[in-house]
Amino acid sequence: MEHGTEEVRALMAAWRKGDETARDTLFELFYEELRSLSAALLRREGNISLSTGDLVSEAVIRLVALDRIDWQDKAHFMVLAARMMRRVLVDHARKKSANKRGHYRVTLITELNGGAGEAMDLQRLDEALIRLQGIDPIRAEIVELRYFGGLTVEETAKVLDTSASSVKRSWRAARAWLLAALEEERRSFD
Repeated sequence: MEHGTEEVRALMAAWRKGDETARDTLFELFYEELRSLSAALLRREGNISLSTGDLVSEAVIRLVALDRIDWQDKAHFMVLAARMMRRVLVDHARKKSANKRGHYRVTLITELNGGAGEAMDLQRLDEALIRLQGIDPIRAEIVELRYFGGLTVEETAKVLDTSASSVKRSWRAARAWLLAALEEERRSFD
């Protein structure tokens, strides 16, 4: 089901005004992309009991709760969907770690350090990302878009209305900062 940019914006405007039919139509339009995003996030994760559909459903519930948000375009929608999926994964990890039955720690396989694919604790990553948000909101958003949203450098540049080279520089700096913050935290627990 392919729709033009103007039709998508019209549906978003109608949803903002309370039209639930427009909202449901948007979720139908974007469902396959949301599933792809969910699958990509879950592929990176090893010990999680959520399915692709579960993650999409939880994210959709959270998006619906964002009452009358000023949706800008499809990219804005997908960024917020990725953010909601991240929060679902983090909440799921917290629940698992709070459970005293000895579940495995929830980790993501990350390429933050340039492709080594090392395991990373999702809660620690989320906490570090929150700290980065306070220091440099743009770099934190780039991490969300690239890592959690699965966007390319070019797609991220388009969403942020900046150049691809600027995104690349910020992405490298954000990864370095996050890795240093995570290493510092790990050492403090050793």
